[in-house]
Amino acid sequence: MPYKAERIFILYMPWVFSILFSSMPVMSYLIAWLGSFFIFFMCYTGHIKPLPTDRSIGEQIMRPIFLVQIIFIGYMACSSIFYFFNLLGFGNLDQTGDLYDQAAFKMPLLAQCQRYYILGHAAFVTGIMVFMKYPVQQKYYYQKDRLHNVIFIIAIICLPVSALSLRVPGLAQFYFQLSALSFIAGTLALAFAIPLKKMGYTAVCGLLYVSNFYQALMSGFKEPIIISVLVLGIFLYPSYKTAVKVIFVPILMLLFFYLPTYNQVFRQNAWTENANTNEAYELALDATLNPDEEISNWGFLVFRLSEVDMFTTFIQSTPGKVDYYGFQLVEQSAAALVPRVFWPGKPNTEEMIMERVYDAGVVMRNSNVSAKPAYIVDGYLSGGIIGVFLSLFVYGAMVQIISQKAEQLFGGYILGTALIFSGLFQIFWRGLSFEFISNSVFWSFITMLIVHRILVGINFLKRI
Repeated sequence: MPYKAERIFILYMPWVFSILFSSMPVMSYLIAWLGSFFIFFMCYTGHIKPLPTDRSIGEQIMRPIFLVQIIFIGYMACSSIFYFFNLLGFGNLDQTGDLYDQAAFKMPLLAQCQRYYILGHAAFVTGIMVFMKYPVQQKYYYQKDRLHNVIFIIAIICLPVSALSLRVPGLAQFYFQLSALSFIAGTLALAFAIPLKKMGYTAVCGLLYVSNFYQALMSGFKEPIIISVLVLGIFLYPSYKTAVKVIFVPILMLLFFYLPTYNQVFRQNAWTENANTNEAYELALDATLNPDEEISNWGFLVFRLSEVDMFTTFIQSTPGKVDYYGFQLVEQSAAALVPRVFWPGKPNTEEMIMERVYDAGVVMRNSNVSAKPAYIVDGYLSGGIIGVFLSLFVYGAMVQIISQKAEQLFGGYILGTALIFSGLFQIFWRGLSFEFISNSVFWSFITMLIVHRILVGINFLKRI
């Protein structure tokens, strides 16, 4: 199907219809929420723009139109359904929800947030599709038989280098990028090793993967645990489609169901009660396998999986009590790029972000809580509807441009998108506040160029 730019306007139909039904909040919410699945359908059937044909679908899942869109939009726009059910009184889907008494007040705010979500989804996909051009014209190539060894070496080297960066002034921003790159490289190396059936090599790669998974369990965060399983399944899918569907899909569902309890108990013991990580791990594992009725996953699904409750608070305060920020957040994002070693008096990034949280009344100034706004919220705070559209369009465009640049510099999809882009730019999967996004993306791009020069220097990457 030939690409016609005017088809992009189809993406905005759910947003338009949700506005037409804005006087009926429940209907407006459902139209906007289901609209994301409409956009997914239009993307993956090729009705807006044909999908890349240089690789099969299973062999290009790490590209932005697939993985980044599914994770980012799923977290941002689709997870609010549990908050919606809670407003209707279906706590745990079978009992009165915590917000039921506030439904008349909260439902219009929820519907308004969801309309921003669907607009943001459409703008994000627009940004991707405007710049999506495959196959990428590559500038470098490499010998295929050396690929798995180089990936393994990257995994091994990046791990200690990332730890070292924490101890060197001015290099701390490289820690998260390099540790994530090491993890993705180790997972990809294991996915390469299994089909090769080299027991020694597979065992070493497996040990590296297990080590990364254990560190994820000890981190107190959900995302690294889920990502470690998800990424391995994605890398193995082209070679073992049936096994991945049978094994990894149920594992991911179990993680989604049990991880909230595990994380809640782990954090309570490791972060609040000062237990060591091993004790916290054992207590959390016991609580997960032997659940207590007082520990419910429903609160996590309603208030933690989705950040829509926080969004409703921002909508109530801006622009009614606090004016739109205009370009202030963009300027603060630019300032966040400067390393503290060159600017000793640089304002603390988290403190700058928390100022707008305090001003909106999301949390009190004297509370010991971190509640940073999501990327789309910062877009709204900058300029309402226009801010949401522009910020999400730029987001989608940057995701696509950087992914294609990685494929251009690193000889194609495997090394470019699957390893470098997915390893260095994982922040795109979640989407944080403007300042954190800009800082992480900028320094990840610098890291990508450095890794490219190293691989050219050792004669692995060769100019075409």
